[in-house]
Amino acid sequence: MTDVMDAAGESTPEKKAGNAGRAAAWLHVDERIRQGRQARALLPRSQHAHFEAWPGRPDPVDLLEQQAITRVPELVPVRYGRMAVSPFTFYRGAALVMASDLASTGRTGIKVQCCGDAHLSNFGGFATPERSLAFDVNDFDETLPGPWEWDVKRLAASFAIAGRDRGFSEIERRQINLAVGRMYREAMTAFAASPHLHVWYQHLDVDALLNQLGPQVNPTIRKRVERAALKARLSDSMQATEKLTAVVAGSRRIISDPPVIVPLEELFQEAEADALRESLERLIASYRRTLQSDRRHLLEQYTLVDMARKVVGVGSVGTRAYVLYFVGRDHGDPLFLQAKEAQPSVLAPFVGRSQFTNQGQRVVAGQRLMQAASDIFLGWERVQGVDGIQRDFYVRQLRDWKASANIDRMIPEGMEAYARVCAWTLSRAHARSGDRVAIAAYLGRSDVFDRAIADFAETYADQNERDFATFQAAIRSGRLTATMGV
Repeated sequence: MTDVMDAAGESTPEKKAGNAGRAAAWLHVDERIRQGRQARALLPRSQHAHFEAWPGRPDPVDLLEQQAITRVPELVPVRYGRMAVSPFTFYRGAALVMASDLASTGRTGIKVQCCGDAHLSNFGGFATPERSLAFDVNDFDETLPGPWEWDVKRLAASFAIAGRDRGFSEIERRQINLAVGRMYREAMTAFAASPHLHVWYQHLDVDALLNQLGPQVNPTIRKRVERAALKARLSDSMQATEKLTAVVAGSRRIISDPPVIVPLEELFQEAEADALRESLERLIASYRRTLQSDRRHLLEQYTLVDMARKVVGVGSVGTRAYVLYFVGRDHGDPLFLQAKEAQPSVLAPFVGRSQFTNQGQRVVAGQRLMQAASDIFLGWERVQGVDGIQRDFYVRQLRDWKASANIDRMIPEGMEAYARVCAWTLSRAHARSGDRVAIAAYLGRSDVFDRAIADFAETYADQNERDFATFQAAIRSGRLTATMGV
């Protein structure tokens, strides 16, 4: 790692970041390199390949049932139905299961701000405040400081599972899995040699990336990315107005599409619906205080018109989420916000509780630390529900150029390219919050880590298939109720 020393200049002391990498206050770069290399003795790089279910491993169905206790009861079968589609959809909803498994493995002892659920579908495109299309991590429900390697392993395993779902061969999957570890390592090495501000300003602009790669990109892949980018730019509040609302009795309201979207008046009796509406109005009023003053000023120019409960994602189904419809100067100036319940991270039982007492603030703080640019309306609040229980929420725009990769149509070459982009993005996010020099020193220049991660990905894909079979058996036996096709 002499290149890290050369690029960083003289070995001068620097103050460590105050988040996941706060362990040492003032360290020379060469000391950080030494600590990274020493971590190999604690956990050799080759050991990342190993995973074996231990005798006392919790039943995955038990873990899912524990999560269901705090969720909306009538939506839990929808969650199970979405998870039951394939081993990959099960994996998307089984972040707690994997967190429990990773807690049984060795740790490097180097922490970052973890995503906590860094599977390949939790990356995507969205609009920056400057109105460019950026690619980044886009789900932070489980974010918490923790071992950097846990995020890498969850990402790599997701590619192995998705590759199996697509029918890719072992050789094709191997190349994809290797790409995750290799790109993460190479990117971290580059970030370790870079000044703080350079790392902080790094981002992936989709248009700039396509222009930079030019003819290197397979024409088919390039066309798909360009179509996805165009589709993303059309995914905004105006499109949401056309899709989610209709004129009813002379006023525009959110359309009922149960159980996915249900207006408040259909969820409860009139008194309870009014109470929930008042609760959400209080949430919006107080949530404004968590915004920057200029963004608070902008939001105050909008009027809240309608609200509805919305089912989102796979793993999040059953947590309380509401879509909030606002208008500005007229109905041609819409704004849709989403208020989503934030529960404790699935990592918390294994790495410790968040420093934030409000789980919504935990999500927002983690997102701002990991993302190169975040939604201008991102904020948080705590509110008491109609059942008298206080719950934490975070708020953001429902749609703002949202784009996601079409996994179902990916060819091996496309998935390998996507793996590199996701791994670079995750490495950048970790470099912002943790000790990038120590991580780079741990990873080194050889492909030992790459091969270990590729091996782990396939081993854990095997475990995921066994867990999926257990999950399906629980549905067939009647232990779990699944609502399919929603």
